[in-house]
Amino acid sequence: MHKKPMQSRVARTGLAALAGSLLLAAPATADEMAEMVAAAQAEGQVTVYSFTSRIFRVETAFEAAYPGIDLVPFDISSTEQIARIQAELEAGIASADVAYLADAPVVVEALVDPGYLTGYVPPAFAARIPDEFEQPLMAHRLSTKVLMYNEEANPDGPPVMNLWELTTPDWTGRVVMVDPSTRGDYLDLLTELTLQSDAMADAYEQAFGMAISLDDGINNAGEQFIADLLANDVVFVSSTDDVNVAVGAVGQANPPVGFTSYSDRRDNEEEGWALQVANAVMPSPGIVYPAYLGILSNAPNPNAAQLLITFMMGDDSETGGSALAPFYVAGDYLTRTDIPPHPDAIPFDAFRAWRIAPEATREARQDVADLVLSLQ
Repeated sequence: MHKKPMQSRVARTGLAALAGSLLLAAPATADEMAEMVAAAQAEGQVTVYSFTSRIFRVETAFEAAYPGIDLVPFDISSTEQIARIQAELEAGIASADVAYLADAPVVVEALVDPGYLTGYVPPAFAARIPDEFEQPLMAHRLSTKVLMYNEEANPDGPPVMNLWELTTPDWTGRVVMVDPSTRGDYLDLLTELTLQSDAMADAYEQAFGMAISLDDGINNAGEQFIADLLANDVVFVSSTDDVNVAVGAVGQANPPVGFTSYSDRRDNEEEGWALQVANAVMPSPGIVYPAYLGILSNAPNPNAAQLLITFMMGDDSETGGSALAPFYVAGDYLTRTDIPPHPDAIPFDAFRAWRIAPEATREARQDVADLVLSLQ
C-alpha cells in the first residue's frame, strides 16, 4: 500500500537518508498479535528509558490495558540514555527493553550502527506511518526546540520578529536556554543555525540594514549569531523546566524569551505559565526533530517491548486513545497520518521551524560544541 508522505514547507530534508536499521520480526495477524500479548504477559514486565516524563502517563494507561504486565519507566534525557545504553550493553547488562529518545544525530551512530538499538514498526501502523519515519528507527512523533515567549506579557504577539534582535542591548541577559554542553537537542539547535547560515545572513541584513561582517575565527552567519548571543549574556540553565518558568511564569512585566519545547504549552494552566511559540520570527523559530522508539538488542522482555511500542502508537479512535493522549498536544506532531492535527496547534505546513537532517547535524555539531566552549 502506498503511504502518503508528510508534507511541509520546512527546509531540511527528512529522515529517509538515515537507512539501514533491521526491523524485528513482527506479528502480522490477529492470532499472532494475541500470541505476542500472551508472551508479553508471560514475561510480566517491560522497562523503558524515556526522555520525557510523560512516560508515567503511558505507564498508567498501559497497565490498565494489560494488568498482568508491569511497565517500569525511567525518565532519562536522551544524552544520558545514549551513554547508559552504551555502557550497559558493553558490560553485558540487560536492564531495559525499550528506549524512547531523541538526539537523532547521535543515536544512529552510537546505538543503531553498532546494533545496540533495533527498529520495530508495528504492522498495524506500518501503512499509516510515512516511510521516512520508519527508518532507521520508528519516529513516534516530531518534537521541537523553538523560541518561546510569554503571551500574557505580550498579547499582540512575540516581542521579537528576528532572531538577531536577541543579540541587541534590549535583550542582554534576557534570553534563556538549557546549556548545550549538557543536552544534545539544544546543541542541535545551535548547529542548525550554522547549517542555515545563508538564511541567518539574510535575516541579519533584514534586521540591521547591512550585510553581515564576520569576526575573526568565525566561519559563517550562524556561528556569528552564536558568538553574539553568548556575548549578550545568554542565560544557560540546567533543565527545560527552568526555561519554562523563567519565560512563561504569569505576572511578569518584562519577561525573558527562551528556547524550549513548543509542546510544553500543554502545562500552561497547571503550572501557571503563559508560554507561546514565536512562529513568525525570522528566519525560523528553531528546529523540529524525531522522537524515536527502539528495542535494546539484549532486551530481557522482547515480546513486552514490541507490545509497548505497539501500544504507544495508539488505538483506532480519532485521536489515538489513552496511549497517545499525553502526546496529542499542540507542539507535538504525530507521525501517524490518520490522526488529525491538534486543533490548537500551528498546522505543520505553516510551522516555520527547520527539520534537522541528522547526518549533516552530526558532521557539524562537534565544531559548534567547540565554538560554544571557546566562547564561554
